[in-house]
Amino acid sequence: MVKRGVSKLPVGVPMKEAIQILEVLSHVNNKIGRLEEKFKSSIVSEALIQILSLSESVESTRIEGTQVTFTDMVEEQNEANPRWEIIEVDNYRRALQEGYSRVRSGYPISSRLIKELQNILMEGARGSTQSPGDYRKVQNFIGPTNRIEDATYIPVSAEKIGDYMQNLEYFVNYPPYEEALDKAHIKDDFYVLDENADPLIKTAILHAQFESIHPFLDGNGRLGRILIVLSLVHSKTITQPVFFVSEELEKERARYYDMLNGVRGENPKWGDWILFFLSACNRMAESINRKLEDAEELAKHGLSHCNLASEKKVWLYTFANPFTTAKKASYELKLSPNTTRNALNSLVSKSLLFTDTAVKRNKKYRNYDLMRILRD
Repeated sequence: MVKRGVSKLPVGVPMKEAIQILEVLSHVNNKIGRLEEKFKSSIVSEALIQILSLSESVESTRIEGTQVTFTDMVEEQNEANPRWEIIEVDNYRRALQEGYSRVRSGYPISSRLIKELQNILMEGARGSTQSPGDYRKVQNFIGPTNRIEDATYIPVSAEKIGDYMQNLEYFVNYPPYEEALDKAHIKDDFYVLDENADPLIKTAILHAQFESIHPFLDGNGRLGRILIVLSLVHSKTITQPVFFVSEELEKERARYYDMLNGVRGENPKWGDWILFFLSACNRMAESINRKLEDAEELAKHGLSHCNLASEKKVWLYTFANPFTTAKKASYELKLSPNTTRNALNSLVSKSLLFTDTAVKRNKKYRNYDLMRILRD
């Protein structure tokens, strides 16, 4: 049976599920907190933030069916005429960075910001002619075909989007709005998860609610996953974009979509969705913690084999740009081309980097050890 619409926020869950959620929540918050502390003291934190943002951009667009891998993106991100898949991933990264910068500086998660980020997502990409930066004016639907008769879900009608998005803004930004949300639709024996809920729970609800409103003709999924990061920054759960969930959501794409659909219609299963989301966050926090530790160890190992300051500088640079050229590294590090090339070749001779000796011009230097860590 097709589901229609979604209730406004806040939401409620049975008491038994609320207890489960709170038990899992403390473990996840602890792991994210440890991750935040590790990044503050890591010698490769700034570089890894860039590369993890790229990885998130790839995984999130892959959920939408884009057939591009992390390695593809690292290889092709500086191509003069990129294919549309690369454009979509790069747009996601730009929108993520813009949103982070704005929210970090105190900007609320508002309809205005959301529209601006959707416009960035759609620049030169598929669907870019479909009213970028504006809420839809027509009914849309989610389903296996282009026929509304086959829909698995029909979102709220276009004229209700503004009202629903305002409700979402109040939920996310309280305070400063300080306007209590109506809880009348929640059953008396349910535990209320409102604007005062834990930030990670609010983030789970924000994402599912945004996806269910489905306010744009295109880009809703990607933008909804960007909002996960922005919500955690807004709540100061993280201070930098170091925690992402799309990799875990992509691994269980079918379940992810099914759980999202479960919060819709007349009998929403918010408890199931929140537990699923927290479990994905738990696995992702463990994964990123492990990647950071291994990358830190690799960085220190490489530095111990570097004799010159230029070598050390170039070596750490490859943690943000695992596949690079002498020209690009020289420009970004403000080192002379000769110095940069000598440093890269020295790192190759020490088996820290790899380059194809058969290539004579525009050689690429690859930090395969880092790539292996990031893809594990």
